[in-house]
Amino acid sequence: MPRLAREKSFDSIYHIMVKSISEVNLYIDENDKAKYLDFMKKAQDQFEFRVYSYCLMDNHAHFIIDANGADISKIMHFINYKYAMYFNKRYERHGHLFQDRFKSKIVKDDRYLLALTAYVHFNATDIKEYKTNPQDYPFSSLGIFLAQRVDEFELIDKDFILSIFSLKDAAARAMYRDLIFKVKSLVDAQKEEFKNEPTEYRSMRTVLVRDLSPDRIIDIIIRKFNIDKLMLKIKRAKDAKEAKAVLCFVLRKFCDLKCADICRILGNTGQANVSRLCSIGRELIKEERYKVIAEEILSIGA
Repeated sequence: MPRLAREKSFDSIYHIMVKSISEVNLYIDENDKAKYLDFMKKAQDQFEFRVYSYCLMDNHAHFIIDANGADISKIMHFINYKYAMYFNKRYERHGHLFQDRFKSKIVKDDRYLLALTAYVHFNATDIKEYKTNPQDYPFSSLGIFLAQRVDEFELIDKDFILSIFSLKDAAARAMYRDLIFKVKSLVDAQKEEFKNEPTEYRSMRTVLVRDLSPDRIIDIIIRKFNIDKLMLKIKRAKDAKEAKAVLCFVLRKFCDLKCADICRILGNTGQANVSRLCSIGRELIKEERYKVIAEEILSIGA
């Protein structure tokens, strides 16, 4: 029986759950959990999505993700593929790690969003040592919301959730704490979260444009790097290496292209090389001299 198409929209917020196959835990120790969040941060650098909440348990994990114009399937494939490769290598195993596809449900309104954050964070109470103090669990974002620990992985956009309560930071945190610890009925309501048909939630958030023209981006790259367009198609052109790396990264980020699509644009290169160039480009674009390129590209869609 063919799989049903996943319901998606470019500006939705998603409740995501990933789960391991029954015979193995998804995370064996804290290093595994940290590694998964590290891969999520790398994906965030690539796709610029937002994370509103997370909680990693031993055999599953919950996330609330604002795709911010990206394809949620590409985001989760990026993370889960890299983690599965890491996990199988570390534990010398083969085969599938995740149980089927990740589960996703589109968030439909602010009330449901707040109920979901409560549900996600309340998962930590299933761990014996955190039953009464889920905010202390290091692999949940609750402690970050309550300002009890720093966001080590720089993943969480807590301001969006807290602003629903109050524009004043202290008041918003206090109200959010009340939601988590006092309004348990909202938490219980989410136990059937994947059984209902999803509906879209489109708030007043600003969503990153992902349909920019590759040709216009290429024109900007060759102008900024002062190279001939032909150099981008030469496989081992040393003088064009940084230009190609930045190009691959921004094509993935702003055009939502797959590595195979970029291969066709560049020619004479494989997907593994494009993936490697994207990683290099992700680091280069953080440098001050290259930030102007991203700013100019963003101005196209403004």
